[in-house]
Amino acid sequence: MTELERNRMEEMIRRLNEASEAYYGGRDEIMSNFEWDALFDELTRLEEETGVVLPDSPTQKVNAAAEDNIAGEKEAHEYPALSLAKTKKVDELQAWAGDRPVWLSWKLDGLTLVLTYDGGRLMKILTRGNGSVGTNITFMKNAIRGFPLEVEDRGHMVVRGEATISYPEFEKLNATISNPEERFANPRNLASGTLALDAKRLDEVRARNVVFNAFTLVHTDEEIPSWGERMRYLDRLGFVTVDRELTNAEKLPETVAEWTRRVESGEMQIPVDGLVISYDDTVYAATGSVTGHHATRAGLAFKWQDEVAETTLRQVEWSCGATTITPVAIFDPVQLEGTTVSRASLVNLSEMDRLGIGENGSTEIRVIKSNKIIPKVVGVISAVGTYRIPERCPACEGAVSVATGPSGARTLRCDNPECPAKNLKKYERFVSKSGVDIDGLSTETLRDFVALGYIHSFADVFRLSRYAEEIRELEGYGQKSCDNLLAAIERSRTGTDAVHFVTALCIPQIGIDAAKRLIDAYGWPGFAQVLEAGAELSGVDGFGPERSAAVRSWYADAENQRVFRELTEIMELIPAEPVTEVKGSCVGLTFVITGDVHRFQNRDAFKTYVVEQGGKVAGSVSKKTSFLVNNDVTSSSAKNVKARELGIPILSEDDFIAQFGQ
Repeated sequence: MTELERNRMEEMIRRLNEASEAYYGGRDEIMSNFEWDALFDELTRLEEETGVVLPDSPTQKVNAAAEDNIAGEKEAHEYPALSLAKTKKVDELQAWAGDRPVWLSWKLDGLTLVLTYDGGRLMKILTRGNGSVGTNITFMKNAIRGFPLEVEDRGHMVVRGEATISYPEFEKLNATISNPEERFANPRNLASGTLALDAKRLDEVRARNVVFNAFTLVHTDEEIPSWGERMRYLDRLGFVTVDRELTNAEKLPETVAEWTRRVESGEMQIPVDGLVISYDDTVYAATGSVTGHHATRAGLAFKWQDEVAETTLRQVEWSCGATTITPVAIFDPVQLEGTTVSRASLVNLSEMDRLGIGENGSTEIRVIKSNKIIPKVVGVISAVGTYRIPERCPACEGAVSVATGPSGARTLRCDNPECPAKNLKKYERFVSKSGVDIDGLSTETLRDFVALGYIHSFADVFRLSRYAEEIRELEGYGQKSCDNLLAAIERSRTGTDAVHFVTALCIPQIGIDAAKRLIDAYGWPGFAQVLEAGAELSGVDGFGPERSAAVRSWYADAENQRVFRELTEIMELIPAEPVTEVKGSCVGLTFVITGDVHRFQNRDAFKTYVVEQGGKVAGSVSKKTSFLVNNDVTSSSAKNVKARELGIPILSEDDFIAQFGQ
């Protein structure tokens, strides 16, 4: 090996390992998947050509960087959790399959966990770690969804799967983090950070809806030689299992194309970064050898070959969000993955510097759709000059400044604390169904109206008729759409009840359930009078000192007072008196709801139904609890044990619906 080759290999190893550490353990990605794969492939080729593998080469190790921040006892895996060899070519999948039936499934982008059961009970949860040793996080067993705590299999059983967080949950959590430096870069990163939380923060883990997706039954004392039958066995035991389809070498191109279409269509709610094929014959699969960190017959991963297009950058559009002004590349339209693409985020100033973005119209760029979904600028072919940073905020014309975060990333920010673009999430909640419920005001529409200067406060939503002529001329609108929107706004102005109004105000710790309790207690305008008086709310069911203080602190702010009074003058709220008689199937009953739900959309929807039916929902089991609802009725969870001690009935979700309806 020449000195030049060694230097190149050392440089690639350094860059790849730094990028992996950032991707798995940090919040700022410093390299796209496209770039990482290209560099990894180049390193692999060079290692094969020279016959030399340098220390720390990512080609020779299972990446454990994702778990560097997970504290806990380390334990050896009973069955090593080896990684799969990868390919980007369908014909290599066909060659691997040979004349045997194979199963195609998703390669999920999360954190691998290994579950061990003995005597029908879950005994251990280990992270993948380095493939040989993982971290014991069994204390999270009641906070992660997707697997049962008890199973009918009374022998020894080991299940491997991927802990994932869906795109909606990822976006919902990131929306609550005001500092962009603290936001998670992707759902996989969020899953890693979530499983690093300690036992004192299990409520946060539950709230993030981490789901375990079983992708293989590693061991069972039962004789099940078929991979497909093993997965069906896990289905029957109550596991969430990965989607799969039986196919063969001849059908693989067609099957891969159809599964790829599913990704391109945007129907996937959980992150995937490829596909996996596995032999149905598990006895044959077990006869493979181990090469490096790959079991040769355990499966073969397929990663999509990113389609690259070259185009010309025409404009950098600066979009003001809640905390940063994000540069967006506007370029000559290109066809990628079957769709026309003409814009892509440039992330921040540091990324623009790294890429070498030049002047508009003089910069030739390369663009991909990362994982078939997200347009991304991955390189600059040629550039003249450099880009220009705007001197004023595009949303409010306020002053801007460049900030450098802890990771060194440079971002552009608006210095105006009253910039309307910073309040977009609040506007979204204000007009949502749980708020004042205005049909037609989507996130995109709100963003456009804010950027155009139509909306600067909540009250401005009810003044949009002033811009009727302008709205009719906007792309995608017209006379009918504008008239429908204005009619929806008027219905909201005169038809919103006090509960939804209070929810819409974005008061800390006040969702629709808490708002209903306040209005039930004080009525309307009684609650407005309580706010004005700065009275304690601790007498309201579910309101302790912290929540009560949060409400009073919100109203103590002069701007919040102004907003509140302005809205109550504009809107004609439906009157509400303190509740004297409530009708419904749950009147007088207090429920504790725990665990996964399958008949209601989620636990919040379940709780809302109970409240609507006149019942109450508590967070812990006590003598005041009427029923504990837990689909795992026979489990030995703390809530189940407490309920049995107090003689409180434990219902499954189906039992609840049968008794109290839905």
